[in-house]
Amino acid sequence: MKLVIVTAVEDFQDEVLKLFKKANIESFSGSEIEGYKNHNDLLATASWFPSVKGASESVMFFSFTEDDNINTLFEHISGFNNTIETNNPIRAVVIPIEKSI
Repeated sequence: MKLVIVTAVEDFQDEVLKLFKKANIESFSGSEIEGYKNHNDLLATASWFPSVKGASESVMFFSFTEDDNINTLFEHISGFNNTIETNNPIRAVVIPIEKSI
C-alpha cells in the first residue's frame, strides 16, 4: 500500500475525479488549496505586502491504495497532461507506507 497525492488547478477537478475512477481508486480524500508559482523573485522582494495575490485556486486529492491502481492512475494522468495546452499539468507523487493500522 502506498499514498498517492494529486494536485491540479481547480478547472481540472472533474478530470482528476474521472482519472481516479478509471484507476479503480474509489476511496480518497480531497481539499481545496491555493497553488503558488515563483514567477519573479524581484516582484516578491519589492514589497512586504504585494498587491498581487499570485495564488491559483487548486485542489489536492490523496488516497491510500495499491501499486496497480497507482500505475494506472499515472498512465492516465500522463495521457491527460499530453493533451492540455497550459503550463498547469496535473501533478502526482507516491509515498511508500512503512506501517499502517
